[in-house]
Amino acid sequence: MKRALITGITGQDGSYLAEFLLAKGYEVFGMVRRASTENFERIEPFRDRITLVQADLLDPMSLITMLSDVRPQELYNLAAQSFVPTSWAQPVLTAEFDAIGVTRVLEAIRLVDKQIRFYQASSSEMFGKVREVPQSELTPFHPRSPYGVAKVYAHYITVNYRESYDMFACSGILFNHESPRRGKEFVTRKVTDAVARIHLGLQKELRLGNLEARRDWGFAGDYVEAMWMMLQQDEPDDYVVATGESHTVGALAEIAFRHVGLDWKTYVREDPSLKRPAEVDLLVGDASKAHTKLGWQPRVSFAQLIAMMLDADVARLAGAGAAAPKAR
Repeated sequence: MKRALITGITGQDGSYLAEFLLAKGYEVFGMVRRASTENFERIEPFRDRITLVQADLLDPMSLITMLSDVRPQELYNLAAQSFVPTSWAQPVLTAEFDAIGVTRVLEAIRLVDKQIRFYQASSSEMFGKVREVPQSELTPFHPRSPYGVAKVYAHYITVNYRESYDMFACSGILFNHESPRRGKEFVTRKVTDAVARIHLGLQKELRLGNLEARRDWGFAGDYVEAMWMMLQQDEPDDYVVATGESHTVGALAEIAFRHVGLDWKTYVREDPSLKRPAEVDLLVGDASKAHTKLGWQPRVSFAQLIAMMLDADVARLAGAGAAAPKAR
């Protein structure tokens, strides 16, 4: 039985990856930080099938102890301060978790067991002010947020440890990926939650920032499979994971409102205060390398993804056990 360790297991990606690995017959360990309040909602359905261990990306010794105790064959580093707007409010903390924290994990692997296969969650936000469209593994980075800057450091330190210490260290440059488990602070879930509330008469309008920003949105459940595929290869490498399609925030809202039979223009208000200090206008990925080398393909379309998220929010808000209004 293979043993995998997931940092950030209580997040969207961590929970989907844990489910995926359990289905593959893995023994799954999840790293959690000691906190005054714990949120295990996303992993609750299978929590009895995983082992949670305490450690912290800010504490090197805790990482070394964790690896020495668990002895995983694979380590997926998904823990991060992952909300871009927060990175402007907390740039130093974002760097500690998303940049230096990755170095601490890699150094712990180097000291404990260099045979551990390592996956680093890189991000399309590293491209920022894009130099070419679409973006591939060879596109230069130009990050436009403290989050993006930290992720660039983490990406290159992963490459550096791979080349310096002959470690099996991969980075997945994942474009935006969403699901019903997405946090409500992210724009896709903000939209589907608000549309569900408006549909049920619980809210009157939806305020959004830049309606023209374009993103490449896919389903998180598809993307965690690509993470696993990277660690099954003969040689470590970095891969863009994306759908190859981009949609505006306005189109996202339009599709969501249409799903419940409403006109988005009646309810959406553009709010300049919600715009970023430095905007990322267009992200769309070229995942040709992942298609060719990994055999990975996304399965869920953008429209299917939004419908999935919206139906889940309507059902949740309508009340457990209550019949949700049927989406049209």
